[in-house]
Amino acid sequence: MSTIPTDSTRRRLLAAATTLGVAPWLLSACARTAGAPAATAGRSTSAVRRRLGPLEVFPIGLGVQWHPSGPQGVVDLYQSRTTRQGGVALIQRATDLGVNFFDTAEVYGPFMSEELLGEALQGSRRERAVISTKFGFNMDLATGQRRPGVNSRPEHVRRAVEGQLRRLRTDRIDLLYQHRVDPAVPIEDVVGTIKGLIRQGKVLHYGLSEPGLQTVRRAHREHPVAVIQNEYSMLYRGPEAQVLPLCEELGIGFVPWSPLGMGFLAGNVSATSRFGQQDFRAAVPRFAPDALPANMALADLVKTWAARKNVTPVQLSLAWLTAQKPWIVPIPGTTNVAHLEENVAAAAITFSTAELKELNAAVAAIPIRGARLSKPVLDATGVEAPPKR
Repeated sequence: MSTIPTDSTRRRLLAAATTLGVAPWLLSACARTAGAPAATAGRSTSAVRRRLGPLEVFPIGLGVQWHPSGPQGVVDLYQSRTTRQGGVALIQRATDLGVNFFDTAEVYGPFMSEELLGEALQGSRRERAVISTKFGFNMDLATGQRRPGVNSRPEHVRRAVEGQLRRLRTDRIDLLYQHRVDPAVPIEDVVGTIKGLIRQGKVLHYGLSEPGLQTVRRAHREHPVAVIQNEYSMLYRGPEAQVLPLCEELGIGFVPWSPLGMGFLAGNVSATSRFGQQDFRAAVPRFAPDALPANMALADLVKTWAARKNVTPVQLSLAWLTAQKPWIVPIPGTTNVAHLEENVAAAAITFSTAELKELNAAVAAIPIRGARLSKPVLDATGVEAPPKR
């Protein structure tokens, strides 16, 4: 049976919440389940902040990857919708819940996601926030029109950052990623450009998204890489082989994108699900009609373990990621405030050593059918930058 906090306990929780910058309801939830067995509740207040390379952030971030849909509409890659006003309110609700790590990119919109994030994080919210954004796709920086390929030429990077600072309404970007490695520009030139922006105070730290391993080492020799961002979830465990060991070796934080397997791990995809043309998953082989039925074994496993831990499949999946390493911070995206609150509550879920070993083995035993991305998108991952001449 749950233990109800006394008035004095509530006061201590509120004081702790204020000190730690985390929502009081999260600590209260932890207190209510403090007497429950770990396998049932498994919640802890020890995860209020964690190290992400040189940064200190809430264990669950927020991915802001939105695109316009009509005059005031907002839609994500999986066709979940809100309004511009609703998007701003959701970001502000995230800060109220203790979230301080926000991930976006110039190409999301394009430009719109940065604009909404900048609008939402004005005033004191900006001072509490760690903003990460990305450059690197080949875009017209005035209109946002996409061109083929990528572009990390130094002059393009400098112009891109000026636009990002303006849209984000800030004087500095806390974490600037190269969105994809440019096969035509030596990484030493890219990092050299970023170092110049760091000296000017316009960028504080930088990272790489889906980079080749040797490119990471070369970049790190020029200036320490703070964070790597790659796809990672129970549905795709590729980073475990080489990327996570490299992060551990070099002291680099790791941010999993698509931590819920593009919604698959949330439990709302079935063996017969089909996706509209505008849905990103329509072009992803692991969601194809011939692959989905075989992959449902993983969804069933997640549901079973969620029931065992008395949490939702979403919370189990996010907590699994944060349990893998103390320097992993997933960035689930959502347009729904209830889903946001569900995501944030995953920060209080823990696993015993035996539970984690058992769950890892069960996940590893399930083969996943189909590639994680379409071939054109996949071809842009793991790219090595050309040598410096």
